[in-house]
Amino acid sequence: MITHSHSSVYSENGFDRDDVCFIAVLERYGQRLAPACGLLGGFGLNEGALAATVSHDSHNIVVIGRSAEEMALAVNQVIQDGGGLCVVRNGQVQSHLPLPIAGLMSTDTAQSLAEQIDALKAAARECGPLPDEPFIQMAFLSLPVIPALKLTSQGLFDGEKFAFTTLEVTE
Repeated sequence: MITHSHSSVYSENGFDRDDVCFIAVLERYGQRLAPACGLLGGFGLNEGALAATVSHDSHNIVVIGRSAEEMALAVNQVIQDGGGLCVVRNGQVQSHLPLPIAGLMSTDTAQSLAEQIDALKAAARECGPLPDEPFIQMAFLSLPVIPALKLTSQGLFDGEKFAFTTLEVTE
């Protein structure tokens, strides 16, 4: 998602490469747009799914995952929580942090939030060799004003050309 890349990926029954996963952005403000979908390489997610409403600048739901089923589970948990962060692995929610104030803030104490964030990060680490702060990295995957490719609720955006583009798929 950060740079243009042409790569072969087999996906009939899952990916044949550990460094590629699905990414989707779901609009959450009533416009009823279809989810924007793409592929993300090099993030380190080998299994499971991560979802978050902390995603600059629009704070739509961003989800990355290895399977549509686990991505849906993560998204549904975030929706049920009124916004937040979620880790799904082995078909189950492993950890989630509700952020019910605009999908960005919590009313919990700082101590409680620190404990929940630690649990969330520990659960995320079980999904593969992710960046140290996977949810912070995810927060910028949909920010179209920085280079290069970003996925917004309206589709794939080329931040260098400042225009929407398409995901090339060939058989």
